[in-house]
Amino acid sequence: MVYFTLFFIAFASATLLPMGSEALLVYDISEGYIVWLLWLVASVGNTLGSLVNYWLGLKGEAYLEKKGYLSKEKMQRASRSFGKYGGWTLLLSWVPIIGDPLTFIAGVMRYEFKWFVVIVAVAKATRYAVLALMVTL
Repeated sequence: MVYFTLFFIAFASATLLPMGSEALLVYDISEGYIVWLLWLVASVGNTLGSLVNYWLGLKGEAYLEKKGYLSKEKMQRASRSFGKYGGWTLLLSWVPIIGDPLTFIAGVMRYEFKWFVVIVAVAKATRYAVLALMVTL
């Protein structure tokens, strides 16, 4: 159940929902659960959650703007930044506040899906690895 909960929280945290999975990962590590399995579950869950943002950007930009969840100005600013720096900005997908919108923008910009998955997975897995390492040392 611990791993399922971590997966769900990591998944939800990567969507546009305001949640954080780091505290749960730290707690689970401190409780003696298998570190590499916690890392894997959190990384996969968080990466899959980012796919939701990508899909929303791909399919739902107009709808979210119409409903007032997005503003044209913020979308234009984010699109300019993404257009300037390209997919490498996805290495920041782990950063709170800016990471989730970046994955959304990647969908809006129709960024190549396979590279999206690779870059986001590396970013998310690295963040959890560093965190797990800090807790276990």
